[in-house]
Amino acid sequence: MTTPATEDDDGTDVGSSAAGKVLAEGARLCLTYVKRCKAIFSIAVLGAAIYGVLLVVGTEVIGYATDEILIPTFDSDAERGSLGWLVAALIGISVLRSSGVVMRRYFGAMTTERNNKHLRRALGETYLDQSITDLKARPTGELLAHADTDVEVSTMLLQPLPFTLGMFVLAAAASISLLSIDIWLLGVASLVFPATWLANRIFTQKVIAPASKVRKAVGDVTAVVHESLDGALVVKTLGREADEVQRLTESADRLRRTRTQIGRLRATFEPTLDTLPSLGMVAVLAIGAWRISDGNVTTGQVIQAMILFQQLAFPIRIIGFFLEENAMSVVAARRLKKAFKVSAPLAAAGTETLDKGPLIIEFNNVTYGYGNQTVLKDCSFQIDKGEIVALVGETGSGKTTIAQLLFGLIEPHRGSIKIGNYQLPEINPEILREHISLVSQETFLFADDLKQNVKLYRQIDNSEVDKHAKTAQADFVNEMPGRWETLVGERGVTLSGGQRQRIAITRALVGDPGFLMLDDSTSAIDPILEGEILEALRKNLSTTTLVVAHRLSTIKLAKRVLFLHQGSIVASGSHEELLENSDYADLVKAYERDSK
Repeated sequence: MTTPATEDDDGTDVGSSAAGKVLAEGARLCLTYVKRCKAIFSIAVLGAAIYGVLLVVGTEVIGYATDEILIPTFDSDAERGSLGWLVAALIGISVLRSSGVVMRRYFGAMTTERNNKHLRRALGETYLDQSITDLKARPTGELLAHADTDVEVSTMLLQPLPFTLGMFVLAAAASISLLSIDIWLLGVASLVFPATWLANRIFTQKVIAPASKVRKAVGDVTAVVHESLDGALVVKTLGREADEVQRLTESADRLRRTRTQIGRLRATFEPTLDTLPSLGMVAVLAIGAWRISDGNVTTGQVIQAMILFQQLAFPIRIIGFFLEENAMSVVAARRLKKAFKVSAPLAAAGTETLDKGPLIIEFNNVTYGYGNQTVLKDCSFQIDKGEIVALVGETGSGKTTIAQLLFGLIEPHRGSIKIGNYQLPEINPEILREHISLVSQETFLFADDLKQNVKLYRQIDNSEVDKHAKTAQADFVNEMPGRWETLVGERGVTLSGGQRQRIAITRALVGDPGFLMLDDSTSAIDPILEGEILEALRKNLSTTTLVVAHRLSTIKLAKRVLFLHQGSIVASGSHEELLENSDYADLVKAYERDSK
């Protein structure tokens, strides 16, 4: 009776019908990968075919030598001159067969690695195309598992594929050779391959469910490790080391159990495959002895058939390896398919360019929300060229959302955003990045030297870096032993919070952007230094600036203040003018109390 199909946590079908489905899916997967590298894969298959044909030819040479050279020497003083030709033939066959192995392995590996490169590149582009909201909604460990182990495992079936396809040539050559000897010996061979197929079907049916659980468990372990390392400061200061070890132990134990389950299945499947050719040899020996006694075959032909079955053990093992990896690769490919289709990508890139210099920024009735929660509702404002404006609002009012919308990281549900003379979707993204800069509240530095953290390998003169470092009050770099060559740790942990923020501001200023947004990016800098930075921006730069402000001193430095309340700009004007708004006045008083 057929077991109804079910689904595990990864959405993978399991049940008695799964084996055939997985084999068909694996075949389609192979076809997709092979199409990308037709020429080099064909060379790999050719190498496998050369190996298969010469393997059979080698057994025929041995069979011939047994009947025509070795056996006669026991009965008479026969000539042995042809023995040299036999040795030369076997050496030549071995060399050519080894050449086939080199071709198969080299070009097969090239096919695998090129597909790995393609998948990782496509996956990276998919991640970059996703909105920042969708990207942050997925665990980092899962994203890393997709790019690392899922890619590797999904292409693993390519490694034995050329040999597996070459085995059709081997099977045809072996069948012709055995048929030329005796149909009974061919009958033995005709039982070995169906037995291999049956063993695989049973294995695939049982392994597909634990294989999908392994892929999910790998992502869970990666996520726990990443979180523990990324949050090392929190873990250590709160004394949660034991809890994190326990979390990792539980995740690792789940991975161990599922992999052990697969190990048990392989421990049964692999010896079965290894045994089948040996059983074939025993059958050939028994049938061959009978056929020799009847005078239908020669001793050399039986030896030829036995050697052929012995040498079939490795190719059959490779076929078994392919059939094993097929299930694993299909599961990994399903996970990658979900990663590629996690959500709709951002809108298609525009082609318009922006003029050099300060840019006008306009929000027109922009609405945006996360799930059922509306963050911005009909939000509208305009910032003129060269204007320095402070954006003020309570926590959760949508200030960071405005930053993400301005930089095209997310798209508005309704309304439009205009930068310069064009709507945001009309602008070429590369041009947009050259003309606008954001310093977010989450300052990020790479584990590199300070110079490359500012330049990011862009073609920027050192003099320009020094100029903008002075504007950002990052003169502390000159007091460091290595100056701009000083290496900083991961995420810039060797610098203080204020130093990291000043380096990030310097990075945003290089290239003289037409629009600069500081999203609470001076929170770790003292108010006096913050005032000097804003004053330097006013004097030294010709740029439109929007500052998310939480300090009264910062608010007063701005020419104009936008008050964001309940998802909309409810007031715009100078600080003194906005004090007439009771909600604004209450918020500013709270800022004043916090600064004391």
